[in-house]
Amino acid sequence: MGPGEWQRTALVTGGAIRVGRAIAIALAEDGHDVAVVYRSSSDAARATVREIEAEGRRAVAIQADLAEPDASGAVAAAVRDEWGGLDVLVNSAASFRDVPLLDVDAEEWDAVMAVNVRAPHLLTRACAPMLRARGGCVVNLTDLSAFQAWTEYPHHAVSKAALAHLTRLQARALAPEVRVNAVAPGAVLPPDDWSDERWESLARRAVLGRVGGPGDVVGAVRYLVDAHFVTGHVLPVDGGRLLGPTGPLPSTLDEDDG
Repeated sequence: MGPGEWQRTALVTGGAIRVGRAIAIALAEDGHDVAVVYRSSSDAARATVREIEAEGRRAVAIQADLAEPDASGAVAAAVRDEWGGLDVLVNSAASFRDVPLLDVDAEEWDAVMAVNVRAPHLLTRACAPMLRARGGCVVNLTDLSAFQAWTEYPHHAVSKAALAHLTRLQARALAPEVRVNAVAPGAVLPPDDWSDERWESLARRAVLGRVGGPGDVVGAVRYLVDAHFVTGHVLPVDGGRLLGPTGPLPSTLDEDDG
């Protein structure tokens, strides 16, 4: 590194497993030292750290329950103490609860909102001084439920819609030093309790006729990290599902009705 340069660093919540893990490893491949935040997946977090270290980068696993209000400040302090600064924050950790709308009580509602909306706000707030000092960026992970009425995951959907709008608010509030964007994945990794048939049904709903994979989300995150003239946007990575189902449009008009 030359004069005035520094080793780039990244912080990925939910970075021990699933899509968060793929993002953490990709950022290491791109030259970042990576802090992997996990709640309970300690073995997976250590395995992710070892894989990052195998890329020749430094890594640290930070245990935190981001549903707790004080956790975000502690995570930011740990990164500051470890590396002194931060270039990229990826808010990937999320709660994904399958509860019918009328069964969502106050406790259930608050539990999802604490992780999916409040934590990305509090962690971005805590990391803002480090990000501003380096002209860094934030990438939030929302999903298609931000734009669609997922009745099986109602409070999750509301929280992701809130996160999409929070992304726009953060982009305005932290500009011009810090860029804030989001990725809205579609079907890229099935929940553990889904059947193959249920997962494959999503492919039939996509314009591209297939599901994606974690690498598709990684590509979007990489783009947003390096897109220095983009802020305040939510990038769908969904195989075209937001366009609606494939097939001819129903019509009550005869072809000759113009």
